[in-house]
Amino acid sequence: MLRVGLTGGLASGKSFVGDALAGMDCLLIKADDIGHLVLEPAGEAYDAVIEEFGRDILDANDAVDRRVLAARVFGQPESLKKLNALVHPPVRARIGNLVAEFERRDPDGIAIIEAAILIETGTYRGYDRLILVVCREDQQIERAMARDHLTREEVVVRLSRQMPLAEKVKYADYVIDTSGTKESTLQQTGEVYALLRRYAAGRGA
Repeated sequence: MLRVGLTGGLASGKSFVGDALAGMDCLLIKADDIGHLVLEPAGEAYDAVIEEFGRDILDANDAVDRRVLAARVFGQPESLKKLNALVHPPVRARIGNLVAEFERRDPDGIAIIEAAILIETGTYRGYDRLILVVCREDQQIERAMARDHLTREEVVVRLSRQMPLAEKVKYADYVIDTSGTKESTLQQTGEVYALLRRYAAGRGA
């Protein structure tokens, strides 16, 4: 089975590409969604995160308010490091279990793991191939403002704290540019899927 990382910058189009690959019979695992699950009251990281950051990060239903938590660690490298140390291990464990289950069902399948910071954390090394989704910075700003209801200044600050896409390109096996039309992005995604199938076939030969 082929394990493929899917990454990119803020509002670069990762989810659109991931959903397209899922439509091509790939298993799509969104690390962000898994991160939400481990922070739920029954999740593996819930108690430890509350102990570290306090009960004031909870909403009226005792669920972690992710916006409050994000604001608490934003711009605070040490706090972010502590949060990642609590959340990332159970997320990786859940992803590993999902991939193993998929491999049992489809030994020749392709598992796509979508995550924002695969390169920054070094976890991209654990994948067979790495797809990077890119677009122009002005598009990232416009998309993030519309999607997350942020001001331009807030988006620019977030982008300034991320590894530039031009730097990430150096690590990628495949690059999909979402700057154009959706049709163009889907065509590129289909081409990458064909390359992944070819790579998997060659590796198994």
